[in-house]
Amino acid sequence: MDETMVKTILFDLDGTLLPMDQEVFVKTYLGLLAGYLVPYGYEPKKLVEAVWKGVGAMAANDGSRRNEEVFWTVFAEIFGRESLKDRPVIEEFYRGEFQKVQSSCGFNPESAKLVLRLKERGYRLILATNPVFPQTATYSRIRWAGLSPSDFEFCTTYENISFSKPNPEYYREILTRRNLRAEECLMVGNDVDEDMTAEKTGMKVFLLTDCLIRREKDISRYPRGGFADLSDYLGIRTDG
Repeated sequence: MDETMVKTILFDLDGTLLPMDQEVFVKTYLGLLAGYLVPYGYEPKKLVEAVWKGVGAMAANDGSRRNEEVFWTVFAEIFGRESLKDRPVIEEFYRGEFQKVQSSCGFNPESAKLVLRLKERGYRLILATNPVFPQTATYSRIRWAGLSPSDFEFCTTYENISFSKPNPEYYREILTRRNLRAEECLMVGNDVDEDMTAEKTGMKVFLLTDCLIRREKDISRYPRGGFADLSDYLGIRTDG
């Protein structure tokens, strides 16, 4: 690939920069969250169902509201408006107990090495993780990957975006917000459905296969591989 054609690289986080088995990660996360909220009167099964309904609502967001507002509207519909008083409690969970979820994730030093080399080379870098988590949780996961939120010019969280993957409008919102040209962007991710849909906006894509989620889709037409393959694709060396 002619690397001069790409000026901005968007990276997915979970399963891309941060290795993980998504099922293990979600089970660990929701188990900790449900247990944390039991003393506040939340029945674990109902709480987990509410979280999934909130995630579903964010996935269906039409852009009229930020994902944060969509999630908490669903939460209040299930548990009542008075439940909103517990938002600080849940925010404290992400600052504290959520850090234990790191044990369910892997670590690949090659991901951080490549991101930092790209930053040195002057690429604009976007952290394009599905914005269904608050900033606190997203920033924590970035650090678990050996990086800093400041390594990216923009990180999508549920506070600052009004669409979710796999809706192409999610990517278009990033393009608009950051004044980017789609043809100068490359989206890197491990999920065929959620990340490769960026192609519909005119972006280039690269499928990272270390923690591949393919959902029985044919991946033969996508540039793909591990971080060494991505480095070669971009013409970037990370050694020396």
